[in-house]
Amino acid sequence: MKNAETPTVKVVLYGAMASLGGALMAELLRRQHEVIAILDDLNVLAPRPGLRTKSGDLFDAERVKQSVAGSSAVICLLDAPGLPFNSDHVERSVVLGPVEQVLAVDALVDGLQAANVSRLFLVGDFAVLDEPDLGDPLQRHAAEEIREALQSSPLQWTLVNAPHGVAGLTIEHFSQVGGNLEPGLAEPLERLNRVAVGIADELRLNLHVGQHVNFVATSDT
Repeated sequence: MKNAETPTVKVVLYGAMASLGGALMAELLRRQHEVIAILDDLNVLAPRPGLRTKSGDLFDAERVKQSVAGSSAVICLLDAPGLPFNSDHVERSVVLGPVEQVLAVDALVDGLQAANVSRLFLVGDFAVLDEPDLGDPLQRHAAEEIREALQSSPLQWTLVNAPHGVAGLTIEHFSQVGGNLEPGLAEPLERLNRVAVGIADELRLNLHVGQHVNFVATSDT
């Protein structure tokens, strides 16, 4: 239970409908943070204490500014399904392609600066930065452009390699203590929860600012 001296940590989340998004919401709410999920459909998440939903447009810096104003940090899952946008210049698809990811980050950087919000976690396919000879060349070029855009900004950013998500895992799964899981979901639930805990710890301790991190099989980063 919060008391009057408990600082309010407000975290804006783009990508709430991904499996990692569910893990992050559950973990942040467990820590009594306030979570603002930016969504196209504001009714897609069931109400729960500490969770708010807002509409937004990830490709419009002014809309980003409105969505993140007053928050402590922003977490954006670039490869999540259902990211919110309403742009004539971007083809709507299940997930963003490399070019769209670059455009989204440009709007995020500008919007966060305009809102005076400095802490940003970007989760995406950044493993290609460590393995230049592997992966899709377009994705690698996009990752490099994103890193350069962040490096030239005043933001306190952290790049996080996206873990492999699993369809069907939601905040309800991560919020349960014990309970029965469908076959095959226990391992990815534990793995994604570990990544969510790691990101929440990074936020609390302000670690790895201006760095690229990967959450591996152990709890180390």
